[in-house]
Order: sequence, then structure tokens, then C-alpha cells
Amino acid sequence: MTLREPGPYPPGISRSGAPPIRRLLAIAPLWVLTACATNAASRSELQQLQAELRVARAENARLAQRLERLELRDTVGRARASTASPPAGPPSGPAAAGGDAVASVPGAPPELAVVKLKPKLQPAPPLPTAVPVVEPAAEQMEMLISEAEAVAPAAAADGAAPAAGRAALPPDARDPDVLEAEYEQAVAALRTGNVEGGVARLERFADENPRHPRADNALYFRGLGLMGLQEFPEAAQAFEALLKRYPAGDAVQDGMLRLAECQLRLKKSTEARELYNRLLTQYPGTAAASQAEQRLASLPR
Repeated sequence: MTLREPGPYPPGISRSGAPPIRRLLAIAPLWVLTACATNAASRSELQQLQAELRVARAENARLAQRLERLELRDTVGRARASTASPPAGPPSGPAAAGGDAVASVPGAPPELAVVKLKPKLQPAPPLPTAVPVVEPAAEQMEMLISEAEAVAPAAAADGAAPAAGRAALPPDARDPDVLEAEYEQAVAALRTGNVEGGVARLERFADENPRHPRADNALYFRGLGLMGLQEFPEAAQAFEALLKRYPAGDAVQDGMLRLAECQLRLKKSTEARELYNRLLTQYPGTAAASQAEQRLASLPR
């Protein structure tokens, strides 16, 4: 009895029954790279959409509060109008038809009797109407003119009158949720590749809201963005402003490390060494101090 070899194998299957995996191994890295790129783009778009959603929610909450205040004001106005001009009818009192008393408006002031006072026959004493005009002293005029000349260039440098909306409000009167959303949008711009736009937004945020809890972080991330743009002198100025304005902030230690790095890029090793030693002295045992010790050891003597 002879054994006949089976017919042709299906495509992609060898005689041993094992599929050809070489092609799969060659295509697998391309699939991984495509998936990573798609995930990174989707993540950045999601962060930007979340920031815009926070701004919209904060704006809706502010408008809802304003609508409630307007409705309350309208209700109070109607109540006052009804109290000031009651409808014509029988006078309030126990003598109503059927023995029922007319209900008074709750919260209305009680009715008072009108008493007319007769004027006295004696005329009113005359009042002095002649007011002497006194010219200001020449020294005071010169002082006022000098102050006006000093204020005029500053007003011209600031620009025209503030536009209606956000710029017209003082920084402390703005909604904290809106400010938080603006800060997150600026940081998200740095992460998504819009470095120049993020740096400009962070600079404006720090200048307009110096008392905000995120003001020091805005200066820190602005310096990081400038370092990414290879603008090390401007980045050093941002970190120096951070250390000067917010010496007790949570971004001081990292700001000192970044400032020292900028000084090294600007060929200022002495200033960088002083910053590292300052970190070791003021913040011993911290992660920033350990990094400063490592970088200090790597500097040439």
C-alpha cells in the first residue's frame, strides 16, 4: 500500500503547518509606531479640549450667577412698586364687608399720619454767598504740572483705555476658575508644540495676576519655554523674576536649577556654581540639593 502525499497546501501555510512569521515580525514595528503617534496626537487634542471645556463651564457658572442676581433685583423692584402704589379699594381695617379685614402687604411700612407744619413768620437768616477766589501758589502749580507730565508717558506706554470685559476688571475681581483655566491652556500650549504662544500667555498671566497661586509656576514654565526656544538670556530673566518675586514659592528650587543651567549656557560658570552652593545651603536633603551636588561635582575646577 502506497501513501499518497496530500494535495496543495493553502496559501501562507508550509508543509510543516507553521505560518510565515517573518513578514509579521517586519510589519509589527510599523504598527507600534503608528499607534504611538496616534495616541500622542489624541492625548494633546484631549487636553486642549478639556481646557476649553473648563473655560466654558466657568463662564456658564458666572452667567448663571448674574442671571440669579438680575432675577432677585427684578423681584425686589416689583415688591417695592406694589408697596408704593397699592390698588384702589376700600381702606384697610376691621370695617370690611362681611366682617373680614383687608390683608396688608407683608413687610410694608405702617401708614403714618401726615402732619403739616406752618412756616414761621420770621425770615431765614441771610447766608454769605460771596466766596473769595484765591489763586493757587506758583509752587503748587509747578508741582501739579510736573506730576501730570510724569503720568502722561506712563499712560501712553500702557496704551488706550482698557477694553470692556476682562481687562477692565481688577485682577482680584476676576473669576478664579477662569484664571485657572487660562493657566492650564497656556501650559497645554507648551506641551502641544505652540511654544511661542504658550510663553506669551504665561507672561501675560504672571503680569496680570501677580497674587494668583499659579503666578510663580507661570514664570517657571515661561522660562522652560524660552529654554526650548534657545533664548537663554530671556529664560534667565524669567527665572530671576521668579526667585525675586516669590522666594517662598514651590517652584523656587527647580527655578534655581534651571537658572544655573542657563548661566552655564551663557558661559557664566561662577554664577552657576553660586546657585548650586546656595541650593545646598538653603535646602539640604532635598531632591534639588542632590541634583545641585551632582552638577557641582561635574563642573571644572
